[in-house]
Amino acid sequence: MLLVHCPHCGPRNETEFVCAGEPLARPDGARPLAQDLYARDNTKGPHAELWWHKHGCRVWFRARRDTATNRFVP
Repeated sequence: MLLVHCPHCGPRNETEFVCAGEPLARPDGARPLAQDLYARDNTKGPHAELWWHKHGCRVWFRARRDTATNRFVP
């Protein structure tokens, strides 16, 4: 079980959340649109992710998670 730390509700079970993956920059037209929509870095280690507290406060927030250990980092 993964505990996700909601900034409004505190630590909750991951089943209450939806992970939207890494935040993307808005397309600037310099690259093909498909690359902006589908290409991900998929880095190993800490990186930022967007999370939605679907079954709680319903707020979107950014969290940093280490993909190697699957734990959230401050």
